[in-house]
Order: sequence, then structure tokens, then C-alpha cells
Amino acid sequence: MRELILLRHAEATPHGKDGKDDRERPLTDHGRREAQAAGEWLSSHKVTVDRVLCSPSARTRETAELALGAGVTPTIEDGIYDATVGDLYDLLDRHGDVDRVLLVGHNPGLEQLVAFLVEGRSEDYRGMPPAGMARLSFDGPLQPGAAKLDTFWSPPN
Repeated sequence: MRELILLRHAEATPHGKDGKDDRERPLTDHGRREAQAAGEWLSSHKVTVDRVLCSPSARTRETAELALGAGVTPTIEDGIYDATVGDLYDLLDRHGDVDRVLLVGHNPGLEQLVAFLVEGRSEDYRGMPPAGMARLSFDGPLQPGAAKLDTFWSPPN
């Protein structure tokens, strides 16, 4: 893997309001605009990916579709939902056969993964807002502390 883009799901409806399972929370209207803005950023920077990995939750699937377009079919990975840094690292290691991966998931796992891959530490790290993206590059194999943070993007308010 040479490049990894981590995309946090956009703003979702609050948990527990309608009695639905957390996995079924949809995006808010604001969240849909955030996801579309993420897609516009990816398109304007001519970002291409070889594989899209996505959590099974409704909010991540909706974020992926709005950001990437209906023509992109993500690989749904159950393990992304509620994943630890180790879970996400193992998943990415299994997908190391492609150059560019985009992973659509959740906090705190994504923001902790950024810290782990860039700085080699995995303690709690706050800083990835809804629909935020981190674009990482690798000169060698996937390993802790080996990534370069090329871009950190967050949608406009």
C-alpha cells in the first residue's frame, strides 16, 4: 500500500432518539452536505483509489455513496464497526495488495489509527471531525510510525 485515505462518516442522527440500533443511524441533512463536500474535495484533487473498505453502518455506507458516487461499490467490512486500532491495522494489512485504499469508518478508531500510523502511538487522540479525512502515504510497508500525513481535511461548517 502506498496511500491510505481515512474518511470518518459524516454527521448522523443522534443515537437512541428513534429506538433504532446504532448501526442504522442515517446522516442528517447537514451530514449529507458534509459527505458531498468530501466527495468534491476528492474529485478536485483527482484522488483515485483501488479499493474502498466501509463499515456496515448506514451512516458510513451513505457517506461513501455521497462522497464517491453511486458507481463505486465499497467492500463492506463488519470489523470496521467499533474497531480498535489493532483491528483496523490488521484489516489494512490484509488489503496491502493494492496501492490506494480508502477506508470509511468511525471514531475513535480512525483518529487513533492516524496517530498510530504517523507517530507510532495509539492512545486516545481527538481531532477527526465528522466527514474529516486524513490522507497518508507510505514509502515502505505498512508499519506503526511509518506513514506521512499528506493532507488533513475537514468540511466547512
